[in-house]
Amino acid sequence: MPLRQITIIGTGLIGGSFALALKKRRFKGRIVGCDRAAVLERARRKGVIDKRHVDPVKAIQGSQLVLLATPVGAILDLIGRVGPALPDTALLTDVGSTKVEVLARAQKVFGKDSRRFLAGHPMAGKEESGVEFSDPDLFQGTTWFLTPAAGQKTPDDVSKEFVRWIEKIGARVTTIDPETHDRLCAWISHLPQMISTAFAAALVDEFCKNGSLLESGGRALREMTRISASPYSMWRDIALTNKENIREALLQLEQRLANLRENLDNRELEAEFERAHRLQEILPRR
Repeated sequence: MPLRQITIIGTGLIGGSFALALKKRRFKGRIVGCDRAAVLERARRKGVIDKRHVDPVKAIQGSQLVLLATPVGAILDLIGRVGPALPDTALLTDVGSTKVEVLARAQKVFGKDSRRFLAGHPMAGKEESGVEFSDPDLFQGTTWFLTPAAGQKTPDDVSKEFVRWIEKIGARVTTIDPETHDRLCAWISHLPQMISTAFAAALVDEFCKNGSLLESGGRALREMTRISASPYSMWRDIALTNKENIREALLQLEQRLANLRENLDNRELEAEFERAHRLQEILPRR
């Protein structure tokens, strides 16, 4: 089934980039944006959306696909708000960074009709937020996780068309169960953010009076602290909805750091470097 109209609720970095990616790949349907009025005006000026509504229930009318591109806390709320008003043949999906609580909320709203909601998470982003930073090539070469509910059947025509568009904008679709997703993302996405945040905060405390000295840090310092500029408003919801997995990852990292601290003057430090070098061997080559 061709998608004639898509509603994107949350026209910030991810939602705006998805819309621009569709337009770049010649999506011929209409894209409806839903957000605060000021954000929608910026999205309109950038050519992200074709129509706008501040009311999400009005925004979804006539759409075959509705994408929730807000922080996780808002996604949980929106599933309850727009789910009951979703057109019968429409598919609701999301881009939330955690999935277990999102799936639980969707199942409360849709019950056994699991085809109405397909949970997703594109592994893409920037440290900046907002539609001003949206990029039509943001998803190129990235993974787009789909985490269907247990027992969810083969996707219907709308779901298949949605998956085709994900692939057209350059992402690789990977299906994974929500529990595995949340544990994996705690390690490969959420933990790196916490490390960068803690490192940047420590640098502020240590060099607040001599910040110019940090210029000598070069590329390594910039890479390690780049994502520390990410907004707390997004990461608050991620931490709240995946706290056990993040706690476990942080605990294991703390133990590794303690091991380094206690072995700076012996061969155990070398062993840890050698163990770390194995990561390049196990990472898939692209």
